[in-house]
Amino acid sequence: MKKTQKRLLLFDIDGTLIHSGGAGVQALKSAFKERFGIDDDLHDIEIAGMTDSGIVLGILNKHKIPATNENVSAFLDSYVHSLSLELPRRQGKLLPGVLELLERLKSRPHVVLALLTGNVSRGARLKLEHYGAFADDHRDRNELGRFARARAKEKHGREFAASEIDVIGDTPRDIGCGKALGARTIAVATGRWARDELAKHQPDFLIDDLSNVETIMDTLGW
Repeated sequence: MKKTQKRLLLFDIDGTLIHSGGAGVQALKSAFKERFGIDDDLHDIEIAGMTDSGIVLGILNKHKIPATNENVSAFLDSYVHSLSLELPRRQGKLLPGVLELLERLKSRPHVVLALLTGNVSRGARLKLEHYGAFADDHRDRNELGRFARARAKEKHGREFAASEIDVIGDTPRDIGCGKALGARTIAVATGRWARDELAKHQPDFLIDDLSNVETIMDTLGW
C-alpha cells in the first residue's frame, strides 16, 4: 500500500484512546439521580460499545420512565455536566502509544483523523481535551459510519471510498460497525474485551495496544 493513499481514520474513544477511570459510569449514575431521583449502580446496563443515547434509553426503559425527547435530553445534559466534574477526580489516562501515534498522524497530509464513537459530541470533547488527545472531528455515533463518512466529505471536500477507511476500536461493536461500512477494521485489546474474544469477530487487524507506533503505521500504511 502506498503511503500517499488518502485514508480516513475513525477512532473510538473509551477503551481505545483513553480510560476515564470510571468517570463516564459515575457521571451516568449522578445524572440519573439528579434528574429522576433514583439510585442505580447500572451493573445490568450494557455500556461498552454503546452510544450514550442508547445507554440512556436502556436506563429509562429499565425503570419504566418514558423515553421522551425531553427526558433523554435532560438526562444527557445532566450527564455532560456530571462528566465535567468527574473527569478531574478520576485517575484516568491516555492509553499506551496514543499520544505519539496521534501526533505522528496529525502531520501526515494523506491521513484524516476523526471519531466514530458512542459519546455525544460534548462528552467526546470533554474527554479528549481533559487527556490532551485530539481529533479533527467531534461527532457521536449517530448513523455510525455513514454519518462519519458524510461529515468527512463535508469537511475535507472529498468522498472516501470504503477501502480508504479504517475503523479503530476495542469492542465487537466497533468491528461490526466497520464491517457494515465496508471499512478495514483494527481491533485494539485495551478495553474490557480480551484479545481472543475480539478475534472471534474477525477484525482485519488485531493488536494488543497502540504502543508499537512505527510498526503499526508501517503495517497499516498510515
